[in-house]
Amino acid sequence: MREGTFILVLCLVAWFSFDLLEGQRDTARSERDAALFEASGLREAARISGEMLAERDAIDLQRTQELNHERAENDSLRLDVDAGLKRLRLNATCSAPATPAASAGGVADANTPELTADARQDYFTLRDQLALSRQMILGLQDHVRRVCLR
Repeated sequence: MREGTFILVLCLVAWFSFDLLEGQRDTARSERDAALFEASGLREAARISGEMLAERDAIDLQRTQELNHERAENDSLRLDVDAGLKRLRLNATCSAPATPAASAGGVADANTPELTADARQDYFTLRDQLALSRQMILGLQDHVRRVCLR
């Protein structure tokens, strides 16, 4: 009888130990599954972030190239105007002559209207700033369309 009780107690201890180990195994499996799910989510987030950064860099490269092209055209126009090869077209009118006698045949020293040297420099500076602003706006619009709304 003593041996039977000992075997029964031994079986109960083994059963409780097995039950405890099974609970720990289930907990470890659920933690492993949660970690794998989180890792796959982080991998997907990293992949998407990488694609978004690549798209952002492509937009930046495209807009920078277009800006450099526009600035090169503006510099070429500036050099051509300075060399006299091209002229800037203006909407201007000549002022009315001060004396009625001068109006009969026209103004003797009337030249075609042109910008002063300072105004010409300001014109080209404004063209550069306009090109920069335009490319910045287009780049932001591309970023919103191709990256943010994704």
